[in-house]
Amino acid sequence: MRTSVPSGADRRAFLQRSAALGAFGMLGGCATVAGVPAASAAPPSWRTPPPLAPIRAEVDRIMNITVCLRPFRAAGPRLDAETVGDKLVVHNYGHGGSGWSLSWGSGLIAVKTALAGGAKDIAVIGCGALGLTAATLAQRAGARVTIYAKERMPEVRSARATGLWTPDSRIGLESKVGPGFAALWEEMARNSFRVHQRYLGLADAPVEWTERYNLFDTPPESGPDALGFVRYGERIRDLTPHSVELPAGATPFPVAHVRRASLPMFNITEYGHVLMTDFLIGGGRIETMEFHTPAELAALPQKVVINCTGYGARALWKDESIVPVRGQLTWLIPQPEVSYGLYYRGVGTVARRDGMIVQKTGADDSFGLNDDNEAPDRAEAEESVKVVAGLFARRGA
Repeated sequence: MRTSVPSGADRRAFLQRSAALGAFGMLGGCATVAGVPAASAAPPSWRTPPPLAPIRAEVDRIMNITVCLRPFRAAGPRLDAETVGDKLVVHNYGHGGSGWSLSWGSGLIAVKTALAGGAKDIAVIGCGALGLTAATLAQRAGARVTIYAKERMPEVRSARATGLWTPDSRIGLESKVGPGFAALWEEMARNSFRVHQRYLGLADAPVEWTERYNLFDTPPESGPDALGFVRYGERIRDLTPHSVELPAGATPFPVAHVRRASLPMFNITEYGHVLMTDFLIGGGRIETMEFHTPAELAALPQKVVINCTGYGARALWKDESIVPVRGQLTWLIPQPEVSYGLYYRGVGTVARRDGMIVQKTGADDSFGLNDDNEAPDRAEAEESVKVVAGLFARRGA
């Protein structure tokens, strides 16, 4: 089955986006930005948040429950290449909770490897965040690209991600990543951030900036977590405003400590649609196909394959280094008047255009680790919603 080419209106929108994105002149090298020192104090406008509409955290507003398995690799994403029969297979998977955030930078590395030998006909396996971005980059570099996938947006696992800019979320363990990984991660993060910002201001906001409030009843603890996940945020502190603690009484939240931050957010339903539409308008093809072993790649006419199968690579490539990290999203009816997210007592919220997300996150990134259960848990969903409901009940909303 081949996905049809979009309409004329979509083509006009594509041309506008292409002009904004330029020619993706990123294959010539990595763009880096010098770090900018943190400001010593937050300006008054930052310390006084705008009015914050209450979140209607009510169990009867639950409209859906979805589960995503994030593909965590202690050594970081797999970005090497190998020969399988007569195919060059370039791997691009295992990004943990950072798939959407690092997708463009990771895809750039994979596409450089794929095109290094002069190939002009490329296959991409997988139609999630990493598959779509790698396919788009290869296409913009002049290659003919066909995506082969069992599922496509919005059925793929990455469509069930939270959608926040979290480039170092479960991306590796300090004790397992190589000595050059921090610099590689920074390259991916900076290149990804640069492309994500080019999707700002488009219709239906595939990417937008959002405010986030981290709430604590007692002073928040800092320092490394027990498992030793990498924490590279300080390497790109110049990209986003610093998180600052607000003065007492600056917000209506009934807690002792409030930290405010701004960060990008992906409205994944629209973002995925934009990426698929642009790829198809650019001449790409999407074919429905499922692979069970690497040997089945022999049936493809392309000699170069970019493997973006995410958690599916654990079974397809027999890669036992992939560890599932279960994450469940509880979807409440959208609230257009709420434009912020929060974290409180192990529960986070994200206000997206397609729904108000409530998620049990736990105290650190170990929550959900090595749990491959993809069945929705209604009890967990209701418990998470009630935590947020209790916060706003105390607030007197």
